[in-house]
Amino acid sequence: MNKRIREISQEAKQYALDAMIKISDKEEALKVYAESYDIKFAELLIREAARIADMVSENKVEWVGGNILNYFGVQE
Repeated sequence: MNKRIREISQEAKQYALDAMIKISDKEEALKVYAESYDIKFAELLIREAARIADMVSENKVEWVGGNILNYFGVQE
């Protein structure tokens, strides 16, 4: 996992912890944490991918998908 994915994951964890801390029921709190983390992680990842796509399209690069994969260190 590259550095940016770890940063996104950490941001999602903090968001989920903030959502969970308001709930007193342990089982419900864990459910809220898991759901909040998943949703926030996906949102942040998509936002980052869109940002990369915008940067790439400004440079007139044709294959945006490959650039996104390279940015996140994902093997094809």
